[in-house]
Amino acid sequence: MQLLLKLSRAIDALNTLIGKLTMWLVLAAVLISATNAIVRKAFNIGSNAFLEIQWYLFAAVFMLGVGYVMLKNAHVRIDFISNKLSKRTNAIIDAIGIIVFTIPLSLIMIDLGWPLFMRAWESGEMSQNAGGLIRWPVMLLVPLGFAILTLQAISELIKRFAFLSGHLAEPFSVFDDKLEEEKFAQALAEEAAQREAKLAAAKLN
Repeated sequence: MQLLLKLSRAIDALNTLIGKLTMWLVLAAVLISATNAIVRKAFNIGSNAFLEIQWYLFAAVFMLGVGYVMLKNAHVRIDFISNKLSKRTNAIIDAIGIIVFTIPLSLIMIDLGWPLFMRAWESGEMSQNAGGLIRWPVMLLVPLGFAILTLQAISELIKRFAFLSGHLAEPFSVFDDKLEEEKFAQALAEEAAQREAKLAAAKLN
């Protein structure tokens, strides 16, 4: 199990790196989109290549970042149900979901996506739009993204089994169970309490 946990940590480190790199793709997409809009409005000059690179970057953020989302336990959940269940029950549900749904679906998508990429690569397929981009990079995102998801699913499965067998104290990579809304509400409450304390101190003085 310790060897498997080392593999899990290696996968986590890889997806952490990929996730941080995809954050820069968001910035690149925003800058290209803003520049394209300004040039089009100011000089009446348009470029299909600039439009398509935005789509490519948008696709890359979602496909390459999916493993990082799973690592951070930020994927969609039915929170009002899962929050009422024990960690052990959630770990069992997660393990079943990963084995029955996540990994098989990812392997199917890799199997379907790879031939599409190879055809685009071998034929040098180009966009049908004038001045558009070559297609194989965006085709590659499908099998690559699902390969990344498969790796992270394996890592999460290892962690769930390690937790259930008593080799790991927590089943998740992120131990904070609070939702972002709860964190925000708590921060507001703490800020309000600090203001009240300052007002009370000012009245006493």
